[in-house]
Amino acid sequence: MSIKIKKEIHIEAMRLAGRITGNTLSLLEKELKPGMTTRELDKIAEEYIRSQGAVPSFKGLYGYPASICASVNNEIIHGIPGERVLGEGDIISIDTGAYINGFHGDAARTFAVGDISAETQRLIDVTRESFFRGIKYAKKGNHLSEISAAVQDYVEQNGFSVVRDYVGHGIGREMHEDPNVPNYRTGRLGPVLINGMTLALEPMVNAGGYKVKKLSDGWTVVTADSSLSAHYENTLLITDGEPELLTLGDAD
Repeated sequence: MSIKIKKEIHIEAMRLAGRITGNTLSLLEKELKPGMTTRELDKIAEEYIRSQGAVPSFKGLYGYPASICASVNNEIIHGIPGERVLGEGDIISIDTGAYINGFHGDAARTFAVGDISAETQRLIDVTRESFFRGIKYAKKGNHLSEISAAVQDYVEQNGFSVVRDYVGHGIGREMHEDPNVPNYRTGRLGPVLINGMTLALEPMVNAGGYKVKKLSDGWTVVTADSSLSAHYENTLLITDGEPELLTLGDAD
């Protein structure tokens, strides 16, 4: 494992990439409404990212064809934008990133399309809160596994499950760097957290069981039992004190 520690000049670049990423998600939340296609959302995201002097991190990454991942209802991650029309009561998980000055930002949110049920809103809320429960342990001197355990405990206490097949990751000059950042206990302590580590923590939470399957497009991952899924992610920096969240955007 080779964890890349960031210097202040790198962190400044990541702050900019992160702010663009967070602002992209805020813009998409504002524009989102029933009757839109996921391709329209992708176009809005790409135009905004490029207007800021950045490029979409995801477009072309490992051959991925779009600027956002748009995962609807039982889709967990990597849903490809297209002609799917979003309807009242759907939920959509949007994951995106911006690359500028040699560094990436990466973040995800799950949004309601119009009105959704109280239980579906609870899934979104628990997913978001599990992230914040996790980062209470994102402090210098702690082990990475303490973050993972806190996420899993909160999710399962609320009757949901955390995805095991996909995890968070280090991030910097590359979108995916060491270390992996699981959302569940692995039985290992993992690395000690030190200043200058930058991580993308991203709980993926299912209303049913944690098992998943990949669709024939080679990208889209869905819940094996067709239950709903939600996603929440930010890029964060380990500091001397509380972690700094780099992808909240100006409106957060």
